[in-house]
Amino acid sequence: MAEFTHFNAEGRAKMVDVSGKQATLREATACGTVHVNAETFGMITRGEMKKGDVLCVAQVAGIMAAKRAPELIPMCHPISITGVDISFTPDEESCAIGITAAVRSKGETGVEMEALAAVSAAALTIYDMCKAVQKDIEITNIRLLKKSGGKSGDYTAAYK
Repeated sequence: MAEFTHFNAEGRAKMVDVSGKQATLREATACGTVHVNAETFGMITRGEMKKGDVLCVAQVAGIMAAKRAPELIPMCHPISITGVDISFTPDEESCAIGITAAVRSKGETGVEMEALAAVSAAALTIYDMCKAVQKDIEITNIRLLKKSGGKSGDYTAAYK
């Protein structure tokens, strides 16, 4: 099983050793969307949700998730994150909240999982804080937008 980097000699999962890699600046940006109805959208944007400021809490949840990604994802390396920024783009026409997470690190491995975890946790937090008023909330399109740094180089998604 030598051709598989995440399997040991017994064919069982292992965490890849990154100690031989050079530490470089690594950045990743991920996004996702939470779709709600008009009533829920208005409550979010006007700050009327009973659980509190939905986007403020979701922002903190996203930052916390980026910092804790290795605790949730088995083969994700614990790394020193140097920055996390979560932003929201409310779209009144489609009653959607766009979420973008940008994560930075100087390390031996990338921060894609941290950025994706941040978006996922922010989206789940929006869902949790709004589920009392709407049951059919949809979370869609969580994906990597771009990443830079490391041996594999830069990546930018073909579509936004």
